[in-house]
Amino acid sequence: MPHHTFVHVVDARALGGHRIWMRFDDGVEGEVDLASHLDGEVFAPLRDPNYFAQFRVGAGRTLESPNGADFAPEFLRELVARRMPRIPA
Repeated sequence: MPHHTFVHVVDARALGGHRIWMRFDDGVEGEVDLASHLDGEVFAPLRDPNYFAQFRVGAGRTLESPNGADFAPEFLRELVARRMPRIPA
């Protein structure tokens, strides 16, 4: 049976534009640019960087915008992990 790990955003800060620094409850942290992930009608208001910066870490322990649009924390963590430097074995 596969083992699923749930992650949660525990801290996040807007860095300008559509960039966000986030830390997760498993210790992973880093910066991502979500500009290319704002597809669809629910994310349309977030294309305005000033509106985008109004997100908060919500009850679901992920980023939530004032209009209710949110991102799955697992998706956000994967984006951060992709940007982390790889340490050679």
